[in-house]
Amino acid sequence: MKSFMDKFSIEGKVCVITGGAGLLGKRHAQAILTGGGIPALIDISDERLSLAKQEITASMEDATQSDIGTYAVDITDKEAVINLRDLLLRRYGHIDILINNAANNPKMEGNSRNMAAIRFHDFPLEIWNADISVGLTGAFLCSQTFGKVMEDGGGGVILNISSDYGLISPDQRVYRRDGVEEDAQIVKPISYSVVKRAIIGMTKYLATYWAKQGIRVNTLCPASLFNGQDIEFVKKISELIPMGRMSDPDEYICTVLYMISDASSYMTGSAVIVDGGRTSW
Repeated sequence: MKSFMDKFSIEGKVCVITGGAGLLGKRHAQAILTGGGIPALIDISDERLSLAKQEITASMEDATQSDIGTYAVDITDKEAVINLRDLLLRRYGHIDILINNAANNPKMEGNSRNMAAIRFHDFPLEIWNADISVGLTGAFLCSQTFGKVMEDGGGGVILNISSDYGLISPDQRVYRRDGVEEDAQIVKPISYSVVKRAIIGMTKYLATYWAKQGIRVNTLCPASLFNGQDIEFVKKISELIPMGRMSDPDEYICTVLYMISDASSYMTGSAVIVDGGRTSW
């Protein structure tokens, strides 16, 4: 019988992470390495993946670059996802865990195309389609493709990454700037909320669909990640959080390891919210 701490081990398990070069994707890889698993980082850019691999290994004493697989793949392309599946099966012989993390994330600290002064009635269909394609269709295709491998192999885990905005609406007041005309105010886009809400629905569906095949499917809802945003924004959003601060991306690592390991063996169809209490108000 495993000890309680042994249940956190994912020794030798192959774990696919979409959006693997992003802020949270790199933390998911750290969680996998901590548990003894094999992270396979998926992203659209070889350059970003290379930088992510360097950052991950620099942050972990026992990790080497050979411990991390990186694959530049467009997850909205079904054939490309199938080819990746075949490549991973030839290399490892099994795929055990999938973390659907990829999304077109509209960030205050970046130059995100979908985080702009765009009123809802003018929201471009092109951006809507792109956001849905990456955040939702990509998760569908990866779940479909890698989930079938898990089904054939007798079980596995899928962890979908949503957000507090999959549960509540964005408070647009935190994005406003004093002295800026109304039509020039930044707006958090509708597509992000729709994708993150839909991810929770997909989790519920797949959790019941695959329960008897030994595949557990859950959602993590992280919130308010600090990533060098300006002081005004940090102050505004911190006032909406009972704990009075934004989250450190490192604070999700242990939760992810719990959710993808046997430590959470009776959890499926659940949405775990890590938001400093924000959705409690």
